[in-house]
Amino acid sequence: MEFLTDYGLFFAKLATALVAVLVLLLAAAGLAGRRPRGGEQPPEFEITKLNELFDDFKQQLTEATIAEGALKAHRKQRAKADKQAAKKAAKSDPAESPPRTFVLDFDGDVKASAVDALRHEITALLSLLGERDEVVVRLESGGGMVHSYGLAASQLARITEVKIPLTVCVDKVAASGGYMMAAVANKIVAAPFALIGSIGVVAQLPNFNRLLRDNKVDFELYTAGEYKRTVTMFGENSEQGRAKFQQELEETHQLFQSFVGRLRPQLDIAAVATGEVWYGQQALALQLVDQLATSDDYLVGAATQRDVYRLTTAHKRSWQEKLGFAAESSVERLATRWLGRASQRLPH
Repeated sequence: MEFLTDYGLFFAKLATALVAVLVLLLAAAGLAGRRPRGGEQPPEFEITKLNELFDDFKQQLTEATIAEGALKAHRKQRAKADKQAAKKAAKSDPAESPPRTFVLDFDGDVKASAVDALRHEITALLSLLGERDEVVVRLESGGGMVHSYGLAASQLARITEVKIPLTVCVDKVAASGGYMMAAVANKIVAAPFALIGSIGVVAQLPNFNRLLRDNKVDFELYTAGEYKRTVTMFGENSEQGRAKFQQELEETHQLFQSFVGRLRPQLDIAAVATGEVWYGQQALALQLVDQLATSDDYLVGAATQRDVYRLTTAHKRSWQEKLGFAAESSVERLATRWLGRASQRLPH
């Protein structure tokens, strides 16, 4: 009987806690809805010094392969070297510090969604960069929407416009909009089998007009302006509409060619703007890229002479998310505590 009483008390308290959490979450949602817009939250950056990361790789392997008897001496020597390096750095003139390379990552989808983080990272860097610095963008994208990748390319152009060297490294693919971005760089470095190019424009859509007509379904489309809608998914497309749509594709292609040709005048633009893609080795011969190497090779080489920093944008939780996680944790702790007490009272 005592067990049932404790069990009922536990569930009553748990229900009370859940109701309290629900009230808090509803209040938070209401406050969020009333909060004035326009106060954009600043991003949180994560900065990793890749020189130290590469050195850690080396030390782990060294300690794993060194003779057991020499390990202690090696660690002692290493600690001494680190201490001397720290003293030297403390006394050094900042003007004599090594030049810096800042590494950004861009993993592009069809909408070039990563441009939201990229623009903040570039804005932050432009407040810091000096004439000896370099920016490296590790770029992976098969392309997507023209206007989205046009914006992404314009963000990269902010770096070259202030005369800061920009290098784009491509390990897998920089095609179509991805190559539009890469073309902005002073130097394009590609892995030997990375896919490069696709300087072309494509559009496709299904048309269900015959299916609707066969099922006696009418589709009506009203527009104002002769070319407000050229081709549709449900209406009957006209030859005039198709011709206009094709014309628009050709005009976009011309803009793409002009953009790339202006940035890389060494290209035979007519030969490479066919919509084809090439592997890195072929792209080098066509002068679509300037060097064959993986991004790892490029950055490890840079780290021998420069301080190399990777800059990424961390996901910043909103206060509503933080409140939700805190509430969830509180309920979990409460449930665990009361279940533990109830189990202690169970007859054995």
